[in-house]
Amino acid sequence: MRTNRLFILLTVLSSVFSSKVILAQSDSEIIRQLVMNAYVESTQNLGSIDEIRKGFHPSFTMFRQIDNEVKYTTLDEWIVSIEQRRKDAGGKLPRTEGKILSIDITGTSAAVKMELHREGKLIFTDYLGLYKFKEGWRIVSKTYYRHPD
Repeated sequence: MRTNRLFILLTVLSSVFSSKVILAQSDSEIIRQLVMNAYVESTQNLGSIDEIRKGFHPSFTMFRQIDNEVKYTTLDEWIVSIEQRRKDAGGKLPRTEGKILSIDITGTSAAVKMELHREGKLIFTDYLGLYKFKEGWRIVSKTYYRHPD
């Protein structure tokens, strides 16, 4: 009888632990796909503006350090500049590759550190902040470092 109870207890604990690990992996993979699709493919390459709006929260803000001050850009302002860059390039942008270095998740908050490479050169190191909303994970902020040419 005692062995049966121990077996049941171990089975339940194993199930609970496995569920939490699967959930964490699931959130991590969802974030990875979101960042690669909405951010890398859609803001840096020629992906869909609709995908940007799906992956970024409307209150998204990009923070830039310029001349020892912090400037910010809203999502709508950034989309206008993305559309202008595409227009100026005639739809022929050099491909940007993204490399996710880390994803750190705590509850409904996450941080992603990644690199952007273009034509074999490291261009940016980005730090993306995300929250998990009822609709799912969304990118809410970005800071970055632009590497010298």
